[in-house]
Amino acid sequence: MQLGVCYYPEQWPRSMWANDAKRMVELGISHVRIAEFAWSRMEPRAHEYDWTWLDEAVSTLAGAGLKIVLGTPTASPPRWLIDAYPDILPLRADGTRWNFGSRRHYDVSSERYREECVRIVTAMARRYGKHPSVIAWQTDNELGCHDTIPSYSTAALTRFRTWLARRYETIDALNRAWGNVFWSMEYPSFDTIGLPNLTPTDANPIHLLDFRRFMSDEVASFHREQADVLREFAPGADVLHNFMGFFTTFDHYRFVENGAVDVAAWDSYPLARTEVIALPEEDKARYARTGHPDVSAFDHDRYRAIGAGRFWIMEQEAGPVNWAPWNPVPAPGMVRLWAYEAFAHGAELVSYFRWRQCPYAQEQMHSGLNLPDNQLSQGGLEVARAAQEIAASSVLSGLPPASRAKVALVFDYETQWMFEIQRHGKTFDYQTLAFDYYQALREMSLDVDIVSRNADFSQYSLVVVPSLAVMSDDLVRAIENSSAQWVFGPRSGSRTPEFSIPLTLPPGLLQSALPVRVLEAESLRPTLTPATSLHGVEGNAIHWREHLQPGAGTEVLARFDDGWPAVVSHGRVRYAGAWFDHALHRALLDDAARAAGLAIGTLPEGLRVRRRGDVTFAFNFGPDVVAAPAPANARFVLGTRELRTADLCAWLEA
Repeated sequence: MQLGVCYYPEQWPRSMWANDAKRMVELGISHVRIAEFAWSRMEPRAHEYDWTWLDEAVSTLAGAGLKIVLGTPTASPPRWLIDAYPDILPLRADGTRWNFGSRRHYDVSSERYREECVRIVTAMARRYGKHPSVIAWQTDNELGCHDTIPSYSTAALTRFRTWLARRYETIDALNRAWGNVFWSMEYPSFDTIGLPNLTPTDANPIHLLDFRRFMSDEVASFHREQADVLREFAPGADVLHNFMGFFTTFDHYRFVENGAVDVAAWDSYPLARTEVIALPEEDKARYARTGHPDVSAFDHDRYRAIGAGRFWIMEQEAGPVNWAPWNPVPAPGMVRLWAYEAFAHGAELVSYFRWRQCPYAQEQMHSGLNLPDNQLSQGGLEVARAAQEIAASSVLSGLPPASRAKVALVFDYETQWMFEIQRHGKTFDYQTLAFDYYQALREMSLDVDIVSRNADFSQYSLVVVPSLAVMSDDLVRAIENSSAQWVFGPRSGSRTPEFSIPLTLPPGLLQSALPVRVLEAESLRPTLTPATSLHGVEGNAIHWREHLQPGAGTEVLARFDDGWPAVVSHGRVRYAGAWFDHALHRALLDDAARAAGLAIGTLPEGLRVRRRGDVTFAFNFGPDVVAAPAPANARFVLGTRELRTADLCAWLEA
């Protein structure tokens, strides 16, 4: 349980650095991230390096006892590089080119830019790779942010054609897999394939999907090129990237394959994320100053799995930010609460963005631990309190890594892409569906691991699959070999890897574990809400509904008011034939959890719990005073049973 901060020495006079470093340590900060946007200061002109300022910054911070995370500066190429190679700038889907004057203004497929990135990263790593205080390296910054991926450049097209040739080997194989006989879309060679943009109507969905797969691999290989350099010249340091919340532009599971990162770090902005995701307006209003109770937890649990148990918060909101539609001030206590929430989910480090609010440029409305006049902000005061509490408690400072939960929720990036390409209904969003299932599980006081479709499911009691576009033989075998209860949501098994409907009808290969066929699927406008009830809970289908035909041995657990099955089961497998309202999702998962033998709680609205080792944490995101569900013999190691808004507590069972 360590605290860190993001710092930009190049943005402040050198006369401030030593005092900043001293105050960081006094505040309880142990780690500091620097340099991820400083290319123009490291290399003001081509091949003319200036390391004097960075040498001094590293020496000053290290001298104060701080551990340093160095960021490679490739998220913001300098002006001279763009002037020399203007084709580094990426192209949007509409054919227009991004301009210089912000950040992330580069094409991830540009061979020239990749060469320049390897060059600057090599120079940095040679200079600082063996420094004892440089304990980690971050590649780039928030890859894909600002819709800068994909790029529709000539470089992307060339590399896409090569990627397709490797994947399909022959053009005939590609034409068959893509179904290009439809609309005379057959290609005579790989060199004649274009990018899936600027078409009069929809591009071929498998063309779009393969382009998404390709761009995801491009992001991963861009990171890998830098990581390989860092492994060579900084062999003792952790390599990481700072991912983003609710972000699905690339496949994070593939990104981290074969040890590409040592730690999965991500950037947590609970208030802004609550504003921008598809939540009911009443939830956005209720949690405007605390963040939705599950919005950060969702990504804590996702990135813990992506990092194979190791995850950091590289940027934690420390006050109001600048990029959401509305940016309220957090409720007093929330900056402290968010740190403990991350630790409860298994984080090793919570690093705040940023040390001092910058009074100029694009982020001047983005808060930090200090105000522009160097006075501690409310967030800074709360970080100081958390640091003191952790230092004073042997229990809190000595927490073990997070253990495996009993519940797994499968999240799949290709499913997100497929359903974005063919939503079939304006309001259908896979990640929102997955989040609703996750929220229901958390309301039941259950800890959750968010995992890939290829995870080891043998130790779980309940596996929840909100949807999975493509079923595989491996997953069917996992179902057969596990003793868990399984819950599948709508559209599962609805496509093949080639983006076609299975000839056996959905849910495809899942039919061997659950005999049922989907005859038709409909997307539901807001005025179409077929009604049903499950275990005494009445509710409706929203967004999506399927017409299910149960097979032999399949039990119908609920029917819609027009007679179509709503939920069916066979053995340990349940299938929901619709996107239900939240109450019905709760009823569905409650039934499965009880069948799995799990202990279920009922938490007051806005209250969440999370266990790490022998310690249980409780967090109150809601407006009402609530009681933590601690047993009578609990020994509190933090806080008390009564929790006001933004309060938290932690206890051991005596």
